[in-house]
Amino acid sequence: MRARGHLAFTPALVIPRRMTGFLKNAARAATLGLAALATTACGGGSANEDVAYVARDVESLYAEAQRRLNAGNTLLAAALFDEVERQHPYSPWARRAQLMSAFSYYIARDYNKAIQNSQRFLSIHPGNKDAPYAYYLIALSYYEQISDVNRDQKITEQARAALTEVNRRFPQSEYAADARLKIDLVDDHLAGKEMEIGRFYQRSGQWLASALRFRNVVDQFETTSHTPEALYRLTESSLALGVPEEAVKYAAVLGANYPGSKWYERAYKLVEKHASGVTPS
Repeated sequence: MRARGHLAFTPALVIPRRMTGFLKNAARAATLGLAALATTACGGGSANEDVAYVARDVESLYAEAQRRLNAGNTLLAAALFDEVERQHPYSPWARRAQLMSAFSYYIARDYNKAIQNSQRFLSIHPGNKDAPYAYYLIALSYYEQISDVNRDQKITEQARAALTEVNRRFPQSEYAADARLKIDLVDDHLAGKEMEIGRFYQRSGQWLASALRFRNVVDQFETTSHTPEALYRLTESSLALGVPEEAVKYAAVLGANYPGSKWYERAYKLVEKHASGVTPS
């Protein structure tokens, strides 16, 4: 996914140390004599066609789910992790399986189920030591769905809220550090959407509406890469609205904060033309 005119989003999944422990335990269990399952699904696979109900001991079932995940059969793995909980709801393995199911759905790009299973894990085990990872997985699942700035940005806003929650709840964690980096990218993306709408209003001659959008960028996303252009566009809009003193103010802010930018040079020329009585083009 790439937002037009912005950085490419390349979400990275940080697998917690505890989860790598799960993988090692399951791998050891897989060396035991496991009951064979039905035909393996290819790639992501179809979960339902290969998960007929067969009662199994919890370690064998969990290990088979892990084996399928390691083989890349992510949807089948998710269904098997779900089966661990269904067959052995009171086992400690069931708690692990809930989170591994969410992880498997995330890898399979079934983000809605990844979110649902993570939220279910948190509702049942809110104080669990792996709760930070569940919150992080929810945030990543929203983040992966961020769309181009030309589209509705509801998912982007949900991603920002979820990433902010990770940082708020677990500020010293490895997940918070990654969440803060992603929040910066999300803010840049949301600012880009505001700029896109503001430029559209400018082209339509709706100067007040455009000024409101550019003001949002300056007020809400001041640390993003779009702020210099937003200040220039505010200079333009202010002159068009007949308030040159506001235009001078925005140009001055540009000069103070971005003195070497092309946007300051253009704003300066625009204000100079207006002061000399030349109508801006």
